[in-house]
Amino acid sequence: MDGRLLHPTRYPTYMRKTSVYLDDSDVERLRRLAVEEGRSQAEIVRAALSAYEQARTAPRDFALEGAWAGDGSSVADVPEEELLAGFGA
Repeated sequence: MDGRLLHPTRYPTYMRKTSVYLDDSDVERLRRLAVEEGRSQAEIVRAALSAYEQARTAPRDFALEGAWAGDGSSVADVPEEELLAGFGA
């Protein structure tokens, strides 16, 4: 030994360590976000993973919600003057 004491790093037992390969710009973004928010880089990665999962699993059928409701008329049938009235025209 060269005189240095070896101290094993202790991680919480409920977490597992992993490696992620990032390019230089992503490393800098992660570092900057962690500093700005006063959080660890690992916390930022976990939050990003959670946000990604929520966005990915969110219901995507909202665009058709109520599309069949109404009297069957189309906005294309409304005179242009009526459509523009709400815009100060």
